[in-house]
Amino acid sequence: MTLFEEAFDIVMNSIYILGNEQVDFTDSLNRILAEDVVSDIEMPPFNKSAMDGYACRVEDLKNELVEVEVIPAGYVPKKTISKNQCAKIMTGAIVPEDANCVIKAEDTKITADYKIRFTKDDTNVNICYKAEDIKTGDIVLEKGTKIKPQHIAVLSSAGCIKPYVVKQPRIGIISTGSELVEPDKRPGISQIRNSNSYQLIAQVLAMNAIPNYYGIAGDSEEEIYRIILKAVPDNDVIVLTGGISMGDYDIVPEILEKAKFKLLFKSVAIQPGKPTVFGSLDNKLCFGLPGNPVSSYIIFELMVKPLLFKMMRMDYSPLYIKMPMGTTYKRKTTDRMAWIPVIITKDGYVMPVEIHGSAHVNALCKADGLVSIALGKESLRKGEKVYVRQI
Repeated sequence: MTLFEEAFDIVMNSIYILGNEQVDFTDSLNRILAEDVVSDIEMPPFNKSAMDGYACRVEDLKNELVEVEVIPAGYVPKKTISKNQCAKIMTGAIVPEDANCVIKAEDTKITADYKIRFTKDDTNVNICYKAEDIKTGDIVLEKGTKIKPQHIAVLSSAGCIKPYVVKQPRIGIISTGSELVEPDKRPGISQIRNSNSYQLIAQVLAMNAIPNYYGIAGDSEEEIYRIILKAVPDNDVIVLTGGISMGDYDIVPEILEKAKFKLLFKSVAIQPGKPTVFGSLDNKLCFGLPGNPVSSYIIFELMVKPLLFKMMRMDYSPLYIKMPMGTTYKRKTTDRMAWIPVIITKDGYVMPVEIHGSAHVNALCKADGLVSIALGKESLRKGEKVYVRQI
């Protein structure tokens, strides 16, 4: 068995970087920026009123003010503010020349002769100054950023309507096993529905990568070989599930070698997920994941996801939260690193999810995260601080 840390390093050192493409900024959500985004304007582009009120001079606040102009947003002021003058102004409008503050409308009253009087003792300036947020030429988004809704607003304000983003990796997904039927079929005796493929498709989509599903390959060398050869040209990474353990029909590793993949490891000291295979062929990569859904899910999260993000030039760092165990967890064997699904209780403790084995497909539905137990460590004691990896 290859230690998990060694296997992870092998995977992460085997990547090649994907190319770039331009997309419309409205279609860029969850894509990874391939280049820095530079602003072509200043923000704000002018001294801007932060609220509805009156633009005037601080030195005149104790005096009655004569209103000389009304300035809505989008209007260019025509008047300069002189001594004891003001302009009624709306939020977002240009502050007129020589005005150095905006007083809130609710902090004023209109006198009998229709002048404006400030009713407070002091005021904030209430002006957003030109270029105080962004200067022309400033980098507003750095390459490697995963574009979120708030970044769309920044792209808009910077005039970057066709950002360069990293191409999406294409993932070929194949399930092996003559016992499998598709979800729309009712399983016969000795059959089960294929859940792995659709779980993997969803995991790929959640990363905004592109899944290509090639169906179920029965336990036949010719059939598995044919589907692998079909998937290789159109994908960056091939992910197979099943057929990689020690049974008579676990023939995927030798078929991958027949397809000219160089296998870099064939098992990993991890629980669940020991029968995990990884290989490369030129600029193509391939994973053979365990056939049980909990195992395949966890190995995808721990190895495949970081690989795909690195291919997209994103520094992926999963969120870990340090919390105390709410109970003692013991395991029978310690020859592998273990990852256990856990929930976080309302009072801030970590509790293992009830799981009946790596085929217990429902177990992960209740989990908030995963906790690791180091190789050689037998238990996690109640009250012991652990790091919960969010999923």
